[in-house]
Amino acid sequence: MPSLGQWKGTAPVAADGSSPDWSAYGGDLSGRRYSPLTQIHGGNVGELQAVWQYRTGDGPAQKREPSNLPAFEATPLKIDDSLYFCTPTNVVISLDAETGRERWRFNPETDTRGHYLVTCRGVSYHRQEVQAGHCTRRILAGTIDGRLLALDADDGKPCADFGRNGQVSLRGGQEPIKPGFFSITSPPNVVGGVAIVGGLVLDNQSVDVPSGVVRAYDVITGQLRWAWDSAREQNPVPAGQPYGRGSPNAWGVFSADPALGLVFVPTGNRSPDYFGGHRTPAEDSHASAVVAIEVATGKTRWVFQTVHHDIWDYDVASQPVLVDMNVAGSPVPALVQATKQGQVFVLDRRDGKPIYRVEERPVPRGTVPGDRASATQPFSVEMPALHPLRLSEDDMWGLTPFDRAWCRTEFKKHRHEGLFTPPSLQGTVNYPSNLGASNWGSVAIDPRRGILIANTNRIASVVTMIPREEMNRRIAAGEFAHSPSEGTPYMADARPFLSPLGIPCTRPPWGVLTAIDLDKRTVLWERPLGTTRDLAPLPIPLNWGVPNAGGSLITGGGLVFIGAAADDYLRAFSVESGDEIWRARLPAGGQATPMTYLDRNGRQYVVIAAGGHAHLGSTLGDYIVAFAIAPKHKRNAAK
Repeated sequence: MPSLGQWKGTAPVAADGSSPDWSAYGGDLSGRRYSPLTQIHGGNVGELQAVWQYRTGDGPAQKREPSNLPAFEATPLKIDDSLYFCTPTNVVISLDAETGRERWRFNPETDTRGHYLVTCRGVSYHRQEVQAGHCTRRILAGTIDGRLLALDADDGKPCADFGRNGQVSLRGGQEPIKPGFFSITSPPNVVGGVAIVGGLVLDNQSVDVPSGVVRAYDVITGQLRWAWDSAREQNPVPAGQPYGRGSPNAWGVFSADPALGLVFVPTGNRSPDYFGGHRTPAEDSHASAVVAIEVATGKTRWVFQTVHHDIWDYDVASQPVLVDMNVAGSPVPALVQATKQGQVFVLDRRDGKPIYRVEERPVPRGTVPGDRASATQPFSVEMPALHPLRLSEDDMWGLTPFDRAWCRTEFKKHRHEGLFTPPSLQGTVNYPSNLGASNWGSVAIDPRRGILIANTNRIASVVTMIPREEMNRRIAAGEFAHSPSEGTPYMADARPFLSPLGIPCTRPPWGVLTAIDLDKRTVLWERPLGTTRDLAPLPIPLNWGVPNAGGSLITGGGLVFIGAAADDYLRAFSVESGDEIWRARLPAGGQATPMTYLDRNGRQYVVIAAGGHAHLGSTLGDYIVAFAIAPKHKRNAAK
């Protein structure tokens, strides 16, 4: 593939484009979550054991606000002999990669007021020779209260030449911002001498919320280089011009191709999610899309939309993944985009045109008054779907006959005509739910074997649109509105489709791990992901597959490592057969993407953050856990 990392300031890469360390959130700028390391393989993975664990001190007991829901979703970087990561409240920490000993920590004293989900998925790294006395190696990190930090990778001290004492406010041009309405949860994309950041805007609160603007800052000085706003027909935004309130945001992880000079940005939809009668054509055209932006200028190179007029909260949450593909005998630089609705789009990343055919198909019509629905939606017809397209009454399930009868009755009460059935006054069953098939964990791609690995959820939700007058009466009567959607005629009541026992009304599996052969474009294997061991009211380990959050790692040793499932295990599967060949109990939920590296002595480690996810209901904690194969003499001594 085009060489990733040849621009000044990026980490070195191996001959096949894979970093020998773990230099970016997804392994490298391509986001493939692949490592060529082979020391751990199917023949010895059974000997893998926890060799150290580290506690951050930023666990559930340190929750700062009653409304805060912590989620430890970080994937550490490994640069030279150090690991770098962030805690849910943005404490940045460096560890010795061999021993797990803390080297330094920096606490930015983040303001968590108003934030319901408190998380930080990772940090970024940049190296560049600069003026003596300044940071040559720096860690870049965003905060949930809207700051961009630059820290010295050697000691954790703020880089004095960056912004004001090592930080830049991202709130400029965004005011007013209510507490919790704007945050940075994903690592900045560092490429071409700039740190590119988007932002998360709190869902379903109002039409008047902060902008979804994407901005690039000089990685040394912190000066704003350009701003790109999906509310505008032309970008970049001229200096001094306001950003569009409520425009589609980009809260996920970006990818970049330095050879093409492009950063690939997955976008969400204009606020709020389930009603779009007020949206402008520009906002609609850039929403729930992959956008290629020129790194040097902030100009739009191309846009590929995965959902037209998105009124399902099917924002593009997954990081775009870059890989070369052989098409008609010629290598083509490709971008693979998995989506919440279970589609896998394969595009030429030079121009955004589909490599494998995309077809516009008719979808259900009819929305609440004042809104509209697209007559067609894009379907990736030459790639396997990661999620079923439709539910039937026979798909309703229950732990007891009573449960199943209740679910069937509720299903018949609501509207469901398959994927893209619009929200309605009677209530619409959305399948998949807004949790999606693929979410921020994205997919992993093995470029040598041509295999894509995806972990997905198969959970339905019910979305009911409530007229404003009725909602006002309910609020006056003391009912709390989680999604007030101020400025629109309706409020959306969106909730998981669960039985009276709190179990999904759809039959298991509720979480699935799938392998796709990219050359043949077929499903290679599919397995339930996770057991019900840690899920009430089913505290026995039934292999039904469970809700999951996080991503997978593929290694050159032919293994897929994944936590993600809500049963507190890290697992290893054979990438070729799908057999589960190893698992280890974690001290808390592994709702993060694992990573791997070699230490200074050439020993391979697999590391995962185990801190759980309050929204998913997994065990909460504050652990980083490292696994490796014990040296032979220690294994013999243990016997």
